[in-house]
Amino acid sequence: MIEEKCEVCGGDGQRQETKKLKITIPAGVDNGTRLRVSGEGDAGQKNGPAGDLYVYLFINEDAEFQREGINILSEITVSYLQAILGCRLEVNTVDGTEELAIPPGTQPNTVLTLENRGVPKLGNPVSRGDHLITILIDIPNRVSVEERELLEKLAKLRGDRIGKGGIEGFFGKVFGG
Repeated sequence: MIEEKCEVCGGDGQRQETKKLKITIPAGVDNGTRLRVSGEGDAGQKNGPAGDLYVYLFINEDAEFQREGINILSEITVSYLQAILGCRLEVNTVDGTEELAIPPGTQPNTVLTLENRGVPKLGNPVSRGDHLITILIDIPNRVSVEERELLEKLAKLRGDRIGKGGIEGFFGKVFGG
């Protein structure tokens, strides 16, 4: 029986203290990953070894990139002319900028792949997922008079039927307008 208990530990032989630890987060961790830090948990009873500390990781969302398993997803918007003619653009990746070739005739929502530019596989940082880029095509609401003339010439060359657009163009043709 302890007659004079320690004021710090209350006779338990251990005390609670706050401690700052520096831990290494391995590449490829995902939401909810649990890391174990050996020997940094509660003190063991009767001078036994300290337990382990478990750290749960929660990953912040990114405005530009989404994660799907080990793949990274993003989008890029190109003009309709760039989609038709093809181009080379700088795109952001998790490793910095990279040049992406947009092939001629690219259709809306086409997905282009940058291989090995995704998330490293947990435990194997040499192996990585891919970066999948969805191509969005910007079609203008308004064009200048000169642009419209050029587009009408192009439509005529292709044999495409065009009108003033919308229903009035359709009814104008039906009723001889």
